[in-house]
Amino acid sequence: MAAVTSSAVTFLSISGLKAGASSSKPSVAPRLTGSAASKLTVKASMKDIGAAVVATAAGAILAGNALAFDVDLGTDEGGLAFVPKEFTVAPGEKIVFKNKAGFPHNVVFDEDEIPAGVDVSKISMADEDLLNAPGEAYSVVLTEKGTYSFYCSPHQGAGMVGKVIVK
Repeated sequence: MAAVTSSAVTFLSISGLKAGASSSKPSVAPRLTGSAASKLTVKASMKDIGAAVVATAAGAILAGNALAFDVDLGTDEGGLAFVPKEFTVAPGEKIVFKNKAGFPHNVVFDEDEIPAGVDVSKISMADEDLLNAPGEAYSVVLTEKGTYSFYCSPHQGAGMVGKVIVK
C-alpha cells in the first residue's frame, strides 16, 4: 500500500496542443514530490484518453441497453393486449414485460407451445403472481431457439395472448 503525504504536484509540460504542432503526441507529465525521494511520472496521450473515454461511454450505453426488448401489458386505450403481440428476439436477449393498463396482469408461457426441453416453470410467472400497478415489470431471458406462446392468465379469455420467436 502506498500513501502520499505532504506532496506537491508540478506539471512539467503540456505540448502539442497548438494547431500544426510538430509533436506526434500531446502529453501531460505531472511530477509528485514530497518528503520521500521517489518520483512518479505519468504520460498520457490526449488522443488515447479521448479514445478511452469514448470506449467506456459506448460500453456503458450498450450494457445499459444490453439486448433488452420491451413489451407493454395493456394498451394506451386500456385494451387487454400485449404490445407488440408477436416479436422476434435473439437467444439470451432479455424481454421486459411492463405493466401499462388494464391490470392486474401476469406472463405465463404455454407449456404445450414452447421448445422441447424448456421448463415452463422457470420462464413463467406463477398464476397467483400479478403485476398490479403501472410500471411494474417481469423480465425473462429465453436461450433456446424456437417459438414460445404466452398469455396473461386473468385475461387469456379476452384474447390477451402473444408469441415470441427466438432465432
